[in-house]
Amino acid sequence: MHSLPIVSVVIPAFSRPKALRACLDGVAGSSWDTGHIEVIVVDDGSPDSLDPIGEDFRDRLSIRILHQKNSGPASARNAGAAAARGRFLAFIDDDCIPGPSWLRSLVETLEASPDVLAGGPVVNGLPGDPYATASQSIATFVAAHYADGRGTERFFTTNNFTLSAKRFNDMGGFDTSIPSQTAEDKEFCDRWRENGYQMVWIPEAVIHHAHALTLWRFVRQHFDYGRGILAFRLMRLRRSGGRFLPEPLSFYFRLILHPFGRERLPAALRLMILLAISQAATAAGALFAALRLDRVERQRDTWA
Repeated sequence: MHSLPIVSVVIPAFSRPKALRACLDGVAGSSWDTGHIEVIVVDDGSPDSLDPIGEDFRDRLSIRILHQKNSGPASARNAGAAAARGRFLAFIDDDCIPGPSWLRSLVETLEASPDVLAGGPVVNGLPGDPYATASQSIATFVAAHYADGRGTERFFTTNNFTLSAKRFNDMGGFDTSIPSQTAEDKEFCDRWRENGYQMVWIPEAVIHHAHALTLWRFVRQHFDYGRGILAFRLMRLRRSGGRFLPEPLSFYFRLILHPFGRERLPAALRLMILLAISQAATAAGALFAALRLDRVERQRDTWA
């Protein structure tokens, strides 16, 4: 083992021991020298300790498990970054399994260009789950949109997100004030680009995301996305102005209709319905957050 790691893999975790084991198996199976890797798992207040899992991997990985009260994934990622010793930080979630070349391709990119933010594809690890498939379809459509040089709100999701530890600390880490514990990836990437730094897409840096969903959890997930997106966009407006909606309405129609031509008709229709539900839930979440904010502002004016 080397005295200092080159990259610190930070994994926020909450009460998914089986998924965490699969994630750590993937990291341990990296095609890059694991002697250059440290793994920091931040247990975000799980009811049952995740320490035994760390013990099971000590012969394969340099691993530490930190503990904090349940404060959300952004806080957990910041805690892991604060404890990291690596020159680079690689963020991944506990329900994701990295491909063998994930770390190698990302770190090689950063060693050549230390001031870029690198990300890669997130593949649905549960193709039989229609709700996970719909969520993945949205992510794939959005990633392709930005990869083609279109759009003004390019971002990488925090489950596949690698950058210099120094730059992360200089930027102040992830914003933990965003409600519903979503959109910190959008907010960080927006600040990153405002500071003049580049974002680089690495097609070989693949992870598989195995996030099981029911219809209710699917709707709630996108409702919470709407709450977080509203908070982020208001923060951006205060900070630098610009448009509230970065994409024209045609973008959202194309998102809903894009399964046609890619899937057979019955599957495309089912997926289209779920995509429409997701966008309605996102809009409802943003509206809920806006009404709540308006109520708070009115109470503040009354007290004043």
